[in-house]
Amino acid sequence: MTEQPGIPIRRLLEDGFGRQFREPDAAAPESTGGSNPAIGPTLEIGSRQETFVNRELSWLQFNRRVLEEARDGTNPLLERVKFLAIASTNLDEFFEIRVAGIMELVEAGLHGENPDGLKPQEELDRIRTDARAFTAEMHATWRDDLLPKLQKEGIDFRQIHELTNKQKKWIDKLFKAEIYPILTPLAVDPAHPFPVLLNKSLNVAVLLLDPRHSRRTPRMAVVQVPRTLPRIQRVPELDGESTHVFTAEIVRDNLKELFPGLDVVHATTFRVTRDSNIDVDEFQSTDLMSSIEKELVKRRRGEPVRLEIDQDAHPDIVDRFVKAFTLELDDVYYCDGPVNLGRIMELYNRLELPLLKDKPAKPRRVWRWGSAGEMFGDLREADILLHHPYDSFSTVEDFVRFAAHDPQVMAIKQTIYRAGSKSPMVDALIEAAQQRKQVTAIVELKARFDEEANILWARRMEKAGVHVVYGIVGLKTHAKCTLVVRREDDGFRRYCHLGTGNYNPTTARLYTDVGLLTANAEIGEEVAETFNMITGHTRVPVMEYLLVAPFALRDKVLALIRAEIANKKAGKKASIRAKLNNLADPAVITALYDASQAGVEIQLCIRSVCCLRPGVKGLSENITVVTIVDRFLEHSRVFCFENGGNPLVYLSSADWMIRNLDRRVEVAFPVLDPEIKQRVLDEVLDLSLRDNQKARRVLHDGTFERVEVAANDRPVRSQLALLDKSKSPVIPGEGTSSRPAKGRKRKKKN
Repeated sequence: MTEQPGIPIRRLLEDGFGRQFREPDAAAPESTGGSNPAIGPTLEIGSRQETFVNRELSWLQFNRRVLEEARDGTNPLLERVKFLAIASTNLDEFFEIRVAGIMELVEAGLHGENPDGLKPQEELDRIRTDARAFTAEMHATWRDDLLPKLQKEGIDFRQIHELTNKQKKWIDKLFKAEIYPILTPLAVDPAHPFPVLLNKSLNVAVLLLDPRHSRRTPRMAVVQVPRTLPRIQRVPELDGESTHVFTAEIVRDNLKELFPGLDVVHATTFRVTRDSNIDVDEFQSTDLMSSIEKELVKRRRGEPVRLEIDQDAHPDIVDRFVKAFTLELDDVYYCDGPVNLGRIMELYNRLELPLLKDKPAKPRRVWRWGSAGEMFGDLREADILLHHPYDSFSTVEDFVRFAAHDPQVMAIKQTIYRAGSKSPMVDALIEAAQQRKQVTAIVELKARFDEEANILWARRMEKAGVHVVYGIVGLKTHAKCTLVVRREDDGFRRYCHLGTGNYNPTTARLYTDVGLLTANAEIGEEVAETFNMITGHTRVPVMEYLLVAPFALRDKVLALIRAEIANKKAGKKASIRAKLNNLADPAVITALYDASQAGVEIQLCIRSVCCLRPGVKGLSENITVVTIVDRFLEHSRVFCFENGGNPLVYLSSADWMIRNLDRRVEVAFPVLDPEIKQRVLDEVLDLSLRDNQKARRVLHDGTFERVEVAANDRPVRSQLALLDKSKSPVIPGEGTSSRPAKGRKRKKKN
């Protein structure tokens, strides 16, 4: 792969892990001491691999946990199919972004190390080995486990030659009417250069012979399976069975129709994964939106990073592809089954078989307001905590919708990171602007794989009169904030929503997130200052409540960890509990090690990447890490510091990673109401830490093991417990009412 002109290689450091690199010919000797500020002065390079887990290998362990759910016989069968599809698509994105960046570092010959001590080439070699084994495990899961069980349930996948004559005739008719008209055979020879194949497009490579010529060297051609077609075709039922055929198999079986007069010697399906990183120099760009749009076009034709191909692919085809894509043989991944297992998600979405799926989740809708006045009145009385998907996201949409139509609301401001293709909330912002309210939207155009949707929303909002801002140059705006300014009898009052997840109604049903609706005047003022900082490039003021990255969040987290160390030494209560998506920041990890060595008990629930090594004697023996993979993606971020018996609890948009703490605008905010604080501790933190059904314990080497039910414990599946509780109007945790009692007024600041 080659570096594009004008694009600095620095963008490869946008991995949130703190690699340090220098040019390949630089004369500076390799570092031999602990001078890397991201790691800390106490760690020697020789001990780094014993101190940190490699980020990429940790992520592969996370995806292995996802695959484990596909192999878990206690899950409904179609849910297992879903998990296999998710594991496959996860791996795709991993190659598109993470592996692509490492391969570019290797090609550029840059020297340097991860905090764990691995150099890029070593890292790439280990990833290839692990990913190759993982690919084989995915296909074995499909072929040897799920397919036979699907067949027992009357859901059968067949090759074309296994169909009945009646079904073959149906396939022939389908091919001629729906598939053949949109296929395009592409010859590959000196007169026809190798075609540019789109990222992850499914293709069939064909070797052909002309029987009229004595020449016996096969010609080659490529046929793309159009993305407009379903990947799976359901053929007429046979004896009550649901019979399915992959569309790629139909194309392969009808290749003679595309190459009349030629003999099809060999055919194999394949696809190419390409580098999908977007390279935009924001400091040089005069039009960020146009620059990103140009990069989105390039993304589909980025540098190849992986070739997936049938297990029995002809060596000549593999050899030609490796040369054409400038890959190494180590970048070829053979598939003993369907190329791209992500397409089996169609099966899950299409089949209406309730007995083979989880029972549908019904979010609790406690807050039903009849008017804006009623809603704002409730918020003036007390804060409202929403735990999605157990609590309905409609409450957040109502907050913006009522504000948009309330004549007393003067201004609305919101950050937008991943709004999705359909968003009632953004529609409400547009309506508010059309009613001449002051509406500001901070749209993050660089939200990975949501860039196109965000550009469309930005244009729609601008056309409607919304002030659209793209954040601060060089920083992603990842904070989740909404601010409503309302004129009331005693003057202007601010109402806010702050959350850990995106303003996306689809993911709000699939991800666990926590949000807070509040009319707290001090928090409202600091949220307003945060918006002014982003939109007006003003200086960041010192804040009492909000922790805003990249200006204060890192320092505050480190200070809170140090405070727990001091409390422990002083004989006070001291502990740290946190629930995060990822833990990869070396400075925070080092501080946690210091706390563990001081005797502070640390309990962590980390969904994905964990570069900390727990349970190492003399280093982290007081740290335990669990991780949960269940039907909902664990996405909430909560920090709790015991603080001598008066716990400090924060909800946050940020993980403890370099990219979140140093290169994004993030907001962590305190939970001040004692009852809501207790609910967060009971329902979000402690219940997750007590899970012994879907939890795994992370081991010191980065691998994991299932958490077993202790002899005197009862089974706890945290998500199922919360779903059961959501059927009741009572919030889990000490019987706290989900709706604040009338007359319980907001406590004033001392």
